[in-house]
Amino acid sequence: MTEIIRLQDQLSKALVRRFEKRLALVFTDVVGSTPYFARFGDEAGRKLQQRHVDLVQRAIGPSGGRIVDTAGDGAFVCFPAVDVALAAMVELQAQIAIDNDSRSNDERLVVRVGCHFGPVLTDGVLVSGDAVNFCSRVAGSASGGEIRLTREAFSALTDVRLRVKCRRLKPSTLKGIDRPIELLSLDWHDSQLFPASIRFSDGVELPLPSHDVIRFGRLKEQDGLAANDVLLVVADPNDSNRISRWHFELHRRANGFVLRSVSEALTEVDGKSMARGEEASVRPGTLVRVGGVLTIEFLGDPLLRMSESTILPR
Repeated sequence: MTEIIRLQDQLSKALVRRFEKRLALVFTDVVGSTPYFARFGDEAGRKLQQRHVDLVQRAIGPSGGRIVDTAGDGAFVCFPAVDVALAAMVELQAQIAIDNDSRSNDERLVVRVGCHFGPVLTDGVLVSGDAVNFCSRVAGSASGGEIRLTREAFSALTDVRLRVKCRRLKPSTLKGIDRPIELLSLDWHDSQLFPASIRFSDGVELPLPSHDVIRFGRLKEQDGLAANDVLLVVADPNDSNRISRWHFELHRRANGFVLRSVSEALTEVDGKSMARGEEASVRPGTLVRVGGVLTIEFLGDPLLRMSESTILPR
């Protein structure tokens, strides 16, 4: 028995020496595919999945990455380094945004991404190990349109342009892991076109969600669900009715945000009054006046102003 145990140990070490590599791992996942299949049928659902795979394949291009598996609604991709992995995922999200612009809201593709760096066992075809399962759970924790990465991936990231766009998130609880995990979110949008945060009249700043449609209004919940992504609250309760329950929306396009007024109440964009249903471009520096009682400033290059405490050390 002792000899068998020794032999098993020797085989395990030989297996690691021959097949273990440290790779950048990425999982992409189509958000909302189950209701999409239910609503539009199997053929339309499969077309949506194929669009996703085709866009992933196009994005990884000459990066050295390869698709390992496309089971279900996602894709598992591995790369030799985190820098090329995240650059490819930024390109993927940008290509999805361009593709969505030519489609109706019902046909929009929304993908979330998780990235991790760690040891795996691979023979050049199959890739397996705890790091793979962990990366899948990271992707599952992300919001639609978001790129999330682990601390290990961030530590292996050398591209400064990408590093400064990573912001630390509150510790997350992932399925099957008994401790909170520290994750980061990569703001992949062009900061000259897309503001990533807002500042209210009282100086409070909030990051913008990564959704394709971001709703602003004073209603917090409806039927137990969040009614708005950004709550609009004023200090004087007497002024609250000047803000509608749903006041306006931001719609993400490939070349920037478009604000759409959904209320008869006053909405002004850079001093111009908006009628209900009217749209206006929103860029860094845009000022939106809501109900005549609240001003929202859309901030440009917020990550360049971010304190060192929000960027993790290498």
